[in-house]
Amino acid sequence: MQDADGDENFHCYSVDIHTNIVRDLTPFQGVKAEPIELDPDFPDQFLVGLNLNDPQVFDVYRVNLQTGAVEFDTQNPGNIINWLSDPQFQIRVAVAATPDGGSDLLYRSTVDQPWEVLRHWSADDEGYPVSFSADGQTLYIIGNHEANAQRLLALDLSTRQETVVAEDAQYDVGGVITHPTDRQLQAVAFYREKLNWQILDDRIAADFEALAAVRSGEFGIGSRTLADDRWLVTYTTDDGPVYYYTYDRASKTSTLLFSNQPALEQIALSPMQPISFPARDGLTIQGYLTRPVGIAAENLPAVLLVHGGPWARDTWGYDPEAQWLANRGYAVLQVNFRGSTGYGKAFLNAGNREWAAKMHDDLLDAVEWLVTQGIADRSKVAIMGGSYGGYATLVGLTFTPDVFAAGVDIVGPSNIMTLLRSIPPYWEPIKAQMYHRIGNLETEEEFLKSRSPLFFIERIQKPLLIGQGANDPRVKQAESDQIVDAMRQAGKPVEYALYPDEGHGFARPENRLHFYATAEAFLAKYLGGRCEPVGEIPGHSGVLK
Repeated sequence: MQDADGDENFHCYSVDIHTNIVRDLTPFQGVKAEPIELDPDFPDQFLVGLNLNDPQVFDVYRVNLQTGAVEFDTQNPGNIINWLSDPQFQIRVAVAATPDGGSDLLYRSTVDQPWEVLRHWSADDEGYPVSFSADGQTLYIIGNHEANAQRLLALDLSTRQETVVAEDAQYDVGGVITHPTDRQLQAVAFYREKLNWQILDDRIAADFEALAAVRSGEFGIGSRTLADDRWLVTYTTDDGPVYYYTYDRASKTSTLLFSNQPALEQIALSPMQPISFPARDGLTIQGYLTRPVGIAAENLPAVLLVHGGPWARDTWGYDPEAQWLANRGYAVLQVNFRGSTGYGKAFLNAGNREWAAKMHDDLLDAVEWLVTQGIADRSKVAIMGGSYGGYATLVGLTFTPDVFAAGVDIVGPSNIMTLLRSIPPYWEPIKAQMYHRIGNLETEEEFLKSRSPLFFIERIQKPLLIGQGANDPRVKQAESDQIVDAMRQAGKPVEYALYPDEGHGFARPENRLHFYATAEAFLAKYLGGRCEPVGEIPGHSGVLK
């Protein structure tokens, strides 16, 4: 998958590993490709969604991987956001967005039959299909209907009865492992403080036991041979690179291939500590603390690093931003504020309509936790993040101007109304859900204005650094331009770095180096951490405006 300069119109490419010849499998200008499925029983075919006929709608196409021929397969009536094929590699299941902000699980017995609704998920529920059984009689789905957390369920397509395969009262299913050829469900992941596996198939129980003993950290199966005799296994750590092993099932032995960043093996990196605290209304907030190596974690300057989404979550493991900031002398706190995913629907829905309100209160309570633990100096806490984390940064400096010493906003929206008006066309089917979770643009402009930092810049007291990609299709350049212009007219302290060849975040290494070097100097100026001068960074496109 590759887009052009961050425009998110991804194309699918194949690479011949013998000749290095690259082929664009979806060579349509201005069209976005969304991979649907590959199947080892149909090695010459590839199912992909393309918004070729309508920018808002992804129809299904079948691509011949040998010839490159692209054939129309299944029409999208306009509201389908997810597709699933059966064991014969035919599209038989879909998820359709509904006007209430929820979704319908659709099914057809054959490709010639009309779609029927198997189940509806309301705007406060979530669900999606995972796979078919080998005989095509059972559909495996994940959903949190009739429960708090997302469960793995087996849906009998003849009786329409659901059976629970795996569940946790608090944590959502975070992934499913299926046998590469016989479609048997084998293991389920639940991401608690760290990754936990629940075995469903005894055939792999001894394998998982052997893999857990190879090295510390979290392991995952990257790929498997179709004979299922060899696995490619990854090990994630919090203080080093990702390690890749081959695993031989017959001998239960693992062989190290490489680590993805060998230079990290020679560096003293910081462990990431899971933490939790009660929010002001009693809700338990979980997160991760990264402290500098070799320095007492007392009265330090600190950075509250806020994740994007906001419907996502931080996890344990190597985080380059956290390690970089810790290396410069900062305590780094990442919290999964209400509205974050993975903790069940009660926690997720507690963030509905709470942008700049209770979601921000959770971040303030995180700062208070850092200070009361004696870890952070109250006068030297910065807020930083990308996307929603950038918005949270702007909220921090406008709604609570006394709390943070500085802010770093990366591609964050400043005005929720202009954000919702400028969403990519293919987000149109999920607009009702966004309105449910954020606020309704058509009926609640004043409410959305009251949660938009752009209209409160007169409150800003502390300095702000903004980074923006000019091609960002989600948070347009105008979101950053408008708040920078308003702040400068009001005489407020703001620095602005614009990257003309980037989108929603910075992909090119030269641009990443340039922005983080700029941010490092900015944070050192206002928090007092260590700083390496920016110097010359050849090839970056950043314009300091």
